Amino acid sequence: MLNNKRRGLLIILSSPSGAGKSTLSRRLMKWDPSLSFSVSSTTRSMRSGEENGRDYFFVSEEEFSKQVADGEMLEHAQVFDCSYGSPKKPVENAINHGEDVLFDIDWQGAQQISNSALQEHVLSIFILPPSISELKNRLEKRGQDTHDIVKRRMKKSWDEISHWAGYDYVVINDDLDKTEAKLKSIVAAERLRRSQQPGLLDHVRTLQTEFEKHNDL
Repeated sequence: MLNNKRRGLLIILSSPSGAGKSTLSRRLMKWDPSLSFSVSSTTRSMRSGEENGRDYFFVSEEEFSKQVADGEMLEHAQVFDCSYGSPKKPVENAINHGEDVLFDIDWQGAQQISNSALQEHVLSIFILPPSISELKNRLEKRGQDTHDIVKRRMKKSWDEISHWAGYDYVVINDDLDKTEAKLKSIVAAERLRRSQQPGLLDHVRTLQTEFEKHNDL
């Protein structure tokens, strides 16, 4: 009988702030509750409504530096004067049990993970906005940041966009529902990659043995 157990994927979603990656991440997890979100470590202060271990692991600069030095981070980066990183051990445990892990990270983090020991299991997707003016409009409408922070995010947006070619897939988010459907199709197809199905070789060998037994075929 075919062993249907597969290896998990490291699904990376990147985009400039305001292009919709966080909303799309939540929609993907609602579509497939077996998806887990990679909880990042950060040195920034906890915001109202956030919970340690659920939204982020909030750590000191000293703790963060030690984790990086000890090789405990899959990726790490400096964003607006704060450090962010993805702890490696929970991700390895998840994919070894056939569970996909979702990352909402920037191009620097994506590049590091794509060149890590787990690169064979990486699925990277870049989300582009339909226009720069629409990107600015979305940032202003969501009301999460001050005017100065919005300006900084817009200034940084082209640096993010300029790395679009380093991803496996690129999707323009001009319609949230259609973009969600495209992401679902990509994930479903990538789960069937030969490298994600370690039981295939044994199944083919079983088919060969069965074939050889039936000489009358």
